[in-house]
Amino acid sequence: MLWQDKHAALTFMSLLLLLWQEAAPIEVPEDPKIQQDLKQPPTIMKQSVKNYIVDPRDNIIIECEAKGNPVPTFSWRRNGKFFNIGKDPRVTMRKRSGTLEIGFRSGGRPEDYEGEYQCFATNDFGVSLSNKILLRVSKAPLWPKEVLEPVSVTEGSPLVLPCNPPPGLPPPFTFWMDSNMSPIPQDKRVSMGLNGDLYFSNVLAQDANTDYSCKARFLFTHTIQEKNPYKLKVQTNRKAAESTPTFLSPSGSESSKMVLRDEQLLLECIAAGLPTPIIKWFKKGGELPGQKVKFENFNKTLKIVSVSEEDAGEYVCMANNHLGTIRHSIFVQVKAAPYWLHKPSDQVLAPEENGRLVCRANGNPKPRIEWLVNGQPIESSPTNPNRQVLGDTIMFHSVQIGSSAVYQCNASNEHGYLLANAFVNVLDLPPRMLGPKNQLIKVIKNNRTFLDCPFFGSPLPELRWFKNGQGSGLDGGQYRVYINGTLEIKRARAEDEGTYTCVASSILGKAENQVRLEVKEPTRIIQAPEHQSAIRGSTARFTCRVTSDPSLPVSVAWMKDDKPLYLGWRLKKDDESLSIPNVNEGDEGTYTCTAKSEIDQLSASARLTVLARPDPPMDLDLSDPAARSVRLTWIPGKDHRSPITEFLVQFEEDRWEPGRWQNLSSYPGDLNSVILQLAPFVNYQFRVIAINSVGQSDPSRPSPRYKTTGAAPDAIPKGLRGWGSRKDNMEITWEPLLDLERNGPNLHYIVWWRRKDVEEEWNNVTTVGTKHVVHNTEIYVPYEIKIQARNEFGAGPESNLVIGYSGEDKPTDAPTDLRVSKVDSTKVIIHWSPVDLNSVQGEFKEYRLYYWRESSQVPGLVVSKEKKVKGFYSTTVKPSGMLSDLAPYSNYKMFMVVANNHFESQPSNTVEFTTKEGVPDAPRFFKINRRSWDTIHLEWAKPLEPNGILTGYQLKYQTVNGSKVGPFQLETFFPNVTEFFLRVPDRSSRYKFFLSALTQVGKGEDYAEESPHFTNEAYIDQVDIATQGWFIGLMCAIALIILILLIVCFIKRSRGGKYPVRDKKDLPLDAVDQKDQDGSFDYHSDEDNKPLQGSQTSLDGNVKESDDSLVDYGEGGDGQFNEDGSFIGQYTVKKDKDETEGNESSEATSPVNAIYSLA
Repeated sequence: MLWQDKHAALTFMSLLLLLWQEAAPIEVPEDPKIQQDLKQPPTIMKQSVKNYIVDPRDNIIIECEAKGNPVPTFSWRRNGKFFNIGKDPRVTMRKRSGTLEIGFRSGGRPEDYEGEYQCFATNDFGVSLSNKILLRVSKAPLWPKEVLEPVSVTEGSPLVLPCNPPPGLPPPFTFWMDSNMSPIPQDKRVSMGLNGDLYFSNVLAQDANTDYSCKARFLFTHTIQEKNPYKLKVQTNRKAAESTPTFLSPSGSESSKMVLRDEQLLLECIAAGLPTPIIKWFKKGGELPGQKVKFENFNKTLKIVSVSEEDAGEYVCMANNHLGTIRHSIFVQVKAAPYWLHKPSDQVLAPEENGRLVCRANGNPKPRIEWLVNGQPIESSPTNPNRQVLGDTIMFHSVQIGSSAVYQCNASNEHGYLLANAFVNVLDLPPRMLGPKNQLIKVIKNNRTFLDCPFFGSPLPELRWFKNGQGSGLDGGQYRVYINGTLEIKRARAEDEGTYTCVASSILGKAENQVRLEVKEPTRIIQAPEHQSAIRGSTARFTCRVTSDPSLPVSVAWMKDDKPLYLGWRLKKDDESLSIPNVNEGDEGTYTCTAKSEIDQLSASARLTVLARPDPPMDLDLSDPAARSVRLTWIPGKDHRSPITEFLVQFEEDRWEPGRWQNLSSYPGDLNSVILQLAPFVNYQFRVIAINSVGQSDPSRPSPRYKTTGAAPDAIPKGLRGWGSRKDNMEITWEPLLDLERNGPNLHYIVWWRRKDVEEEWNNVTTVGTKHVVHNTEIYVPYEIKIQARNEFGAGPESNLVIGYSGEDKPTDAPTDLRVSKVDSTKVIIHWSPVDLNSVQGEFKEYRLYYWRESSQVPGLVVSKEKKVKGFYSTTVKPSGMLSDLAPYSNYKMFMVVANNHFESQPSNTVEFTTKEGVPDAPRFFKINRRSWDTIHLEWAKPLEPNGILTGYQLKYQTVNGSKVGPFQLETFFPNVTEFFLRVPDRSSRYKFFLSALTQVGKGEDYAEESPHFTNEAYIDQVDIATQGWFIGLMCAIALIILILLIVCFIKRSRGGKYPVRDKKDLPLDAVDQKDQDGSFDYHSDEDNKPLQGSQTSLDGNVKESDDSLVDYGEGGDGQFNEDGSFIGQYTVKKDKDETEGNESSEATSPVNAIYSLA
């Protein structure tokens, strides 16, 4: 019957929940304005832990912090009863807080305040509770005094030394040490158990060498207590008896262990036996959870962290040695204190809305759910018709103003409890906008865009968006409105710009806000920096070219290796690039340019690799010595990111060229050990240079010296030859062996020679030089020659035979019967009779023809008579040849000789011939000038080489307009004509001219010219501006101005300035005898060269009125009165008559009188 009632209740509850319709709870934003105005029940924000252990040396602080509006007030219960804080002077409560502080400066014992505390936070809308806080004071009791007798044990037997530390709060941490405060070494045989006892699986004789003391460290007091030490007496036998394994802990064959969920499980098995048993673990019916299991204490402890229900079961530990195996089963039960499945959360409801609080928890055993309201059991609270409790759920329907309260859910079982506060707050607030007013939002084109419109109200208002104040609400298609009021524009376009209005409305009113949207072009990097390698010391340049919306200012910043780049004095940055001069290794890295505007940014990166010449090789070593070789080994230096491609080995020897390093050989870059081929009798030292794509490294340090032994020469002297420097000798010469070819000291040469084709013995000579002269030879006789090098170690190889000749003499015969045929304008065929080759008296080289231009047949043409030479090699009976490149229409002479290497024969007969007329050369010059707008003047000169009698000139011309050309037009002229005026119909046209001279033979070479481009604004080159009226007028005006200036200058020079009468009339004039260049004397004052006071001559020739008087110094000037009535004549210095007679002039023609007449 009871089961049927429960089943009916559950069915009714399920049906009720299924039919229940509730509004989503209102989420109160964290906006300060809302929070300030919002009335809200209290909420516990901070509290002390449930099991609260305090240090007795400190004040006790029990925390309880809560928020709410109005600000909550706080009260406490201790051990279930009201705790009157005001009556205890040691207890105070912090302002605007429920935190208790208990002080003991005035006395008192902390132990008196142990107990269970609970905090209550209260305001007009409810009461919130803290957990029940169990306060306990930490304890560190002393170890009881005891006298420990020495422990006697037989070698090989097990032993347990108990610790039994005094119980503390919290329990102490135990460890074992000896009397020297050294930790007891632990291993598979000796270890400490979880209870703190020290276990010996078997005792050895050396265990008696120390004592054993258990220590207990209390965490809160930071003190260490110690037990009196144990001393061992080990009774030894010749051989300890071996034993099968037995368990020291735990005892028996099985045991049980209970552990709570999420806590740590520790299982221990310690076994005795000799040899020491090995411990292994496994779980029956399953595998050990590998990720959670750890084995500690030399496999004697199994540890599982954060235990869950599936970790329950039977765990077996097995101990075995070679005498046997034992097992122990541990049955693990996993219980659980309550834990949340669904923790109740605060509810904000509008009037007439429905809601619910759900409190679901699990545990083992299953926890009991108990509801409280404002700290009182819900059963004893006032009845609320709008509330219904259904087990772990409270249902609310049609809530009303004034029904706000704080509900507590308590889930508990025998292992603990959970307490949760959740308020139900009934609010009625009209809609409010929470964001900034009239916000301007700038977004990037084609980007996903969000326009925020945070709002609040109770009941929750309905939000709609409008664009530019028109149309219906925005939702769907390009737009999407989220529940929090945000409007999403899926892809912003230019047409999406405008003013967007969000309107929140409810039954209590409405509120609105506007957002202005501007769509901008994105920032783009159109030329990004590129990876590059730079040689150390060069300049690296990264380019970062950016475009952006014109209305958005963009800044470009550089980073190196993701850190801001400091430019300093060396690095230079402009709008589009970063330059790094004098690159070094510290500049290597990744450079990033970031283009940033106020709404977007874009980055691009490139890596700079710094290349440098390699470091020099190190540690040169010589090994494997031989007569003519040695192995050289080295360690390559750093390649500085450019692989080494080649090693160059150099050597220096101290005998012939000390201090001079020479290249020996080169090797690939992947070798660092090579065999060097050496020459005998050299004292070497070596160095190595590394080469990469950047260049050569510095040379390495020299190797130790290595000296090779001597040997006979290997080389044969080169360049062996015999030749005659005189007609009766033969010089034999050769090239000396190189220093490295000597192979030993005292190098000399043996030279052999003999007549060729004659039965004759070899002649020889030994010399250290490189030449030997054989005297008294016949003229031009062949000899066989050979040579050999020798030193102290022996003779080298002989050379091959070389044919040499003795000296030459002048040929005895000359060519005869020299003649010509087939004479043309520029070439002729020559013939001659040859000589006997024996008469050459040397090596026959050639027949040598000398010829020259005697004159030209063109009247009055002067020519050069310089001789020219041409050789002909022929050994035929009737030799002939062609002579070309002759000048046409000219008279030539020639003769021929025969030549050997040193001498020529007597000349042959001299031949004269005349070349025929040819075509002329091009005219010497060809000028094109423009004389007027419609006339072109052409001028030219006769050819330098007419090559005949000129018969005239031919002119071809055509118009040229870019790539288009007109038809040719032809003009011919007599030979005495050298200019031509061409009238052009279109003065903007350009012409191309081809001028050539003519003879009876034909037309000569063309002289091509193109007329320059003439504009309409000015003539070019030959416009005669001297005949233009405007130019004549300009020149006359300039001449008149110059004449006036010269007259003014002449007056100032002749008068020496103007004298002020009042200041200077008594000033004596001293005659100074100074002769001019024309022999006359000039009488004037020393002051004449200075500008006199009052002198004010105008530059434009006018005379400004003043007290000065103007007068010339010439004769015939009658006394005149100045403006002030003074007589000028008395200041005039008369010149001698002899001086003036040679320079008489009429006043009418005097330039001074002329200027006065003008005045």
